[in-house]
Amino acid sequence: MSQQQQGRARGRARGRGRGATNEPPPRRPGTQAPNQGPPGMQAGQPMAAQGGIRPPMAAQGGPPMGVQYAVGQPMGGQGDQSMGAQYAVGQPMGGQGGPPMGAQYAVGQPIRAQGGPPMGAQYSVGQPMAAQGGPPMGVQGGPPMGAQGGPPMGAQYAVGPPMGAESGVGQPMAAPVATGRARQRGGATARAPGAPPTSQLEALTLGDRPGSAPGGGGARRRRGGVVVEEPHTRPGSMVNKKGTTGNKINMITNFFKVKPKPQWVLFQYHVEFSPEVDHRKARIAMVYGQEALLGDTKIFDGMILFLPKRLENDQTVVYTKRKTDDADIRITITLTNEVPPTSPICLQIYNILFRKFLKNIGMQEINRNYYNPALKVAVEQHKLEVWPGFVTSILQYESKTLLLADVSHKIMRTDTVLDLMYDLFARDQRNFYEKATKMLVGEIVLTRYNNQTYRIDDISWDEHPADRFRMSDGKDISFMEYYERQYNRKIEDKDQPLLLSRAKKKTKEGEVQILKLIPELCTLTGLTEEARQNFHVMKDIAVHTRITPDRRSVTLQRFINQLNSNAEVQKEMRGWQIEFDQNLLQLEGRTVPKEKLFCRDGQDLDFKRESADWSRELRSRALLSTKPLKEWLLIFPKRISQNASDFLGALHRVGPAMDMQIHNPIMCDIPDERTESYLRAMKQLIKPNVTQMVVCITKGERKDCYDAIKKFCCVEHPVPSQVIRSRTLQKKQMLMSVATKIGMQLNCKMGGELWAVEIPLTSLMVVGIDVYHDSLTKGQSVGGFVASMNRHLTRWYSQCTFHKHSGQELIDGLKHCLVASLRHYQAINKDYPQRIIFYRDGVGDGQLEAVLEHELPQIIDTFKSCGYEPKITFVIVKKRINTRFFARAGPGLQNPPPGTIVDDEVTRPEWYDFFLVSQSVRQGTVTPCHYNVVWDTSGLKPDHMQRLTYKLCHLYYNWPGTIRVPAPCQYAHKLAFLVGQSIHTAPSENLAQTLFFL
Repeated sequence: MSQQQQGRARGRARGRGRGATNEPPPRRPGTQAPNQGPPGMQAGQPMAAQGGIRPPMAAQGGPPMGVQYAVGQPMGGQGDQSMGAQYAVGQPMGGQGGPPMGAQYAVGQPIRAQGGPPMGAQYSVGQPMAAQGGPPMGVQGGPPMGAQGGPPMGAQYAVGPPMGAESGVGQPMAAPVATGRARQRGGATARAPGAPPTSQLEALTLGDRPGSAPGGGGARRRRGGVVVEEPHTRPGSMVNKKGTTGNKINMITNFFKVKPKPQWVLFQYHVEFSPEVDHRKARIAMVYGQEALLGDTKIFDGMILFLPKRLENDQTVVYTKRKTDDADIRITITLTNEVPPTSPICLQIYNILFRKFLKNIGMQEINRNYYNPALKVAVEQHKLEVWPGFVTSILQYESKTLLLADVSHKIMRTDTVLDLMYDLFARDQRNFYEKATKMLVGEIVLTRYNNQTYRIDDISWDEHPADRFRMSDGKDISFMEYYERQYNRKIEDKDQPLLLSRAKKKTKEGEVQILKLIPELCTLTGLTEEARQNFHVMKDIAVHTRITPDRRSVTLQRFINQLNSNAEVQKEMRGWQIEFDQNLLQLEGRTVPKEKLFCRDGQDLDFKRESADWSRELRSRALLSTKPLKEWLLIFPKRISQNASDFLGALHRVGPAMDMQIHNPIMCDIPDERTESYLRAMKQLIKPNVTQMVVCITKGERKDCYDAIKKFCCVEHPVPSQVIRSRTLQKKQMLMSVATKIGMQLNCKMGGELWAVEIPLTSLMVVGIDVYHDSLTKGQSVGGFVASMNRHLTRWYSQCTFHKHSGQELIDGLKHCLVASLRHYQAINKDYPQRIIFYRDGVGDGQLEAVLEHELPQIIDTFKSCGYEPKITFVIVKKRINTRFFARAGPGLQNPPPGTIVDDEVTRPEWYDFFLVSQSVRQGTVTPCHYNVVWDTSGLKPDHMQRLTYKLCHLYYNWPGTIRVPAPCQYAHKLAFLVGQSIHTAPSENLAQTLFFL
């Protein structure tokens, strides 16, 4: 691109020259029409000005534009500062030397010229919190960092840069954890004699039980990002949750023992101030000033003090002076508790300390995990960087307190958001604003000057870094001047637009705070969808991120050695009387026998256990049951008619081996690749209740075309459908293999079965539940519900539910899914199942209690209220875990074989849980799956639950091998994904008894 073109692109990306496109300014989908007044005044108000109306930034007494400023009306008249959570910049709010009203103080000057630092929670930039050293780290604990005169480590400074500075001002806070408590609803009448359960179920209104969740008590609390207590779900009658089947295997895992000194306890004190000191930071400074009494090792959060030693008296009184007004303050320190090492409170302290240890060895926190930018690896050909880091947590396990540490990687872009805007404009000038908004809104960016991450919620095309905002001392300053002064960052493009990010935490008045980011100073984190679909990008990144068991264990060993050899860390550990084991934890697991698979002839599929793949063995075998493919359509663009003919020929050749009758289809060559052409052909050719299948071959990877075909075939004219990309059919040497796999999918979508595994239980229904957030409707989640219909668990019934509460994995329509699945099960088997096992996927760390209080009671109360009480097991399936296992292989380590189970040492004492390695991976380290049985009245032994779970990992018909989760979970995910990504409405009931979503 020439210099002239580059300059033109820069001008357009900056937000200039929009009139030439005749496009309206972009507005983020879902926002309302523009309102009067400053942005952010109401929670529902759009962030950027719409229709070319430029939002006031700091005009005539209005709130300043920066991040942690008031959102709404100014507090007083002309010249008064804003009413929000953050206050004056430059001069104190209170006039002649008095302290300001709010929690934030002046930049550059202390509140009182002769009184040292101010009393409040926030202090002046560049000055330590107290003359004798910086403030404590707060809840983070540890001695002050500012003893040498530098800024305190945990201090929050006065109003920072408009986008949330590393000083702590304006940083997005963690979103509150949803409790997920449901509404209390009415009950139902008793079941009439002889009435089928489904009729009673349909009349039932469901709700949560009052009181504690089924499965036991226990409450979940999150402090400082650390879960210190979780619901107890282990049945009281279960003495031993360990299985016995299989061969023992020696392994090591990515855990280290945490070893406190013998007889060690943590002493908890309550601290009171008289007269009362309002500001938390001031209280912390006063307590940390009592080093002679308390020592160097302590943690104080403003009210509760933790010490590793006991003071001489149970109640101790000391006196100090308040620096702002020289008033005498009495501090009363009262012993309230002696905390043992296994207490949740002690575990919380361990995690707080460990985060400090990570900072001591030079790691930086990004989104709760810690990374080492000094060891970053550049992937220059893709403008990416890979930052190595660690995910850590300290928890109480079966008999030991353990540190979990796993290797993590953060993918960072080296080009800025502004560079991406330039590139996008160069590719598509006409649709630049629309595409830029679509590309960036919702993405996470990192600001390199303070390593903070933010979510982009909108783009303000009418605001620029050259714009000025008024600081509270009355001076105007531009973003460019601010960043150069504060961070020594010179902004080159003064006309670029601003990115807007809505802070996760509102002001005390409940108002939304808006953070404003400079694209030139931001980089996107993670990978774009385009990059994820690029084979070369993923391959080059995998070289650095897919680590073998040997490399992973060496990295973890080096990590713990670095901690144990760091002088600052060792000083802290000696003060708290704890240490970490030097070696990874060794444990013993079990490998269960290989499962027996069979097809129609009843003979076992003889496959290698280590690979867990039977694709070759399946090619020459008749499938378990097949449906003849007689009436079907093959639709393709005219210019790839040869690919369509080659595919049809290959399908005819592979069909007989699988015992599939494949007749010639109605061939339809459409003139072009437009979506309308496919829809027109289907409308003309589909015969209701006659057409069995629609196969469309598409050119390229157009999601809109795929979505339209799927919606037409799943909702408007229900018929199973298959969409094939033309490039899949271009490699002639792979065509037979591709035709075999597609033939199997076509058979499944018509109701056929491929293979089966031995299931010893009778009268059993297995249910899979998963949730996917709808990509079109904000705040709507799609729940996939899939239930088995036969003894061999090879036929399935499916339904979808829709849930409107954003961010919560809850399914309000669970009752209706149960009703329909039981009705169909009874119609097929002439009876209802005696035992039902639910596998619930998609439950994060913070949602276990919500599932226990919302979903599980729906199931239990439904059955009890209508007199139908099957034996129920409810299992939470967790895929996103950091636990890893390594099997010994001579002098080295390797992945454990499929079928490896661990149910001791690293499981939780309050849960009935186990880990299962069910799949084989060719690269990197295999990730086990964690299963937590939160409700169980089945009477099955732990061995039975573990073996059944492993069997279900063999029954996913889209892959001739074992998968990571049980097949019903994967089916539920596929269903919810299809609806949430493409259909956005419930599929037709006519397709419910087929795997149409494969």
